[in-house]
Amino acid sequence: MNQQFIDRKEELSALETHYKRKSHQLFIIYGRRRVGKTELIKHFIKSKPHIYFLADTRKDIFNIKELQSLMSSLLDAPLFEKAKFGDWYELFEGFTNELGKKQIVMVIDEFPYLIRANKSITSIFQKVIDEILSKTNIFLILCGSSISMMENEVLAYKSPLYGRRTGQWKLDPLAFKFVREFFPRYSMADLIRLYAVTDAIPLYLLKFEPGKSLSYNIANHLFKKGEFMYEEAEFLLKEELREPGNYFMILKAIAHGNTKFADILNHTGMDKTLVSKYIDTLIRLRIIAKQFPVTLSKEKSRDTAYTFVDNYYLFWFRFVYTYRNMLEEGKGKFILSHSAQEFNQHVSFVFENVARQFLSHPKVLPFQFSKIGKWWQKEEEIDIVALNNETKEIAFAECKWKEDVDAEKLLESLVRKARNVRWNNQKRKEYYCIFAKSFKRRIKRENVFLFDLDDFKRKMIK
Repeated sequence: MNQQFIDRKEELSALETHYKRKSHQLFIIYGRRRVGKTELIKHFIKSKPHIYFLADTRKDIFNIKELQSLMSSLLDAPLFEKAKFGDWYELFEGFTNELGKKQIVMVIDEFPYLIRANKSITSIFQKVIDEILSKTNIFLILCGSSISMMENEVLAYKSPLYGRRTGQWKLDPLAFKFVREFFPRYSMADLIRLYAVTDAIPLYLLKFEPGKSLSYNIANHLFKKGEFMYEEAEFLLKEELREPGNYFMILKAIAHGNTKFADILNHTGMDKTLVSKYIDTLIRLRIIAKQFPVTLSKEKSRDTAYTFVDNYYLFWFRFVYTYRNMLEEGKGKFILSHSAQEFNQHVSFVFENVARQFLSHPKVLPFQFSKIGKWWQKEEEIDIVALNNETKEIAFAECKWKEDVDAEKLLESLVRKARNVRWNNQKRKEYYCIFAKSFKRRIKRENVFLFDLDDFKRKMIK
């Protein structure tokens, strides 16, 4: 049975810690749409006196009137709703005079909508906080889905609200291990495939039907015109970006393996300066990330690669956007069957991410790593390298999204490539890990670890 609220223990603990201070608090919560911000907030406030206000892009007068009505209900004061307030300052002044020293939580969800309607809103709220709310026990939560606006207009040094917040949290998608709680009957292999499509975004998992196969869900929810997830990526990006067409070209290029800057330029045919600017924006939005070999102490441009950090966007650009014309003609099932090999390659990329999460679990490795990532040099590449600069321990890992993997052969290749990794070569202690769906046979050797899907189930799924 699908559940709407999973995990978020750390986030709730942070909110509760601030609430227990029983003084004015300004807590900022932000993150990409559908990640579960509103559900987190509603879970936090459900047993507390609160006002939950969802802002919109109408003029201030309409938002003020709506918030005034909610304040009136909390105060149980019908006359308050009939009062005339000319601006935000007057509204909060009148409300706090009635409220006194009572502790409440006030949530303004989609705060960026107020910014769009009134560019001075952050200055107005600065004055409201400094002169009114700072003297109360109101726990104010400002929440937003526009990452760029929340970071630039609310959290940035130039923002009038800078220095007023007492806490903040960027909400990320759920970890892979929680996908099973939405789809308890799926095999481990299908859970990884599901993660490769949804990125564990709660709303996307809720859109899929747990009683149906993954193929059915992809065909009917992602490869079908008119469905929510078919249009979702385009909708989200158009909300965040100007000139979305140019960004789409770059994202499609990266989705199809053009991860180096020169390759992106060749694939898109766009101006170098423009591509650089667009890439910086996509990085700020956490859609892609800049990546370089994990053993480098500082970034070198020639070694830089760009990779998706959101599996849903990667899947959408690799399959939905690429095959858009055919999908518009209703050929979703045809695309699904004829792109099976390409989908398998996509899942193998995501499998590396799941393996990194697996290695982060306690006692999987004999040491605690301080850095983890990919390593490459010219044509050589190692999927995962985890290292500890203090203890001089390092683990090399290869991931194969295949059945019956020959561990001996893969280990031989991994040991050979590891010799080319320049990092404390004379002092380090080495470990080797191989991840696969399954192995032909297990090998037992000191400092060598084999992990298959059964190991994932035992360690990651509760």
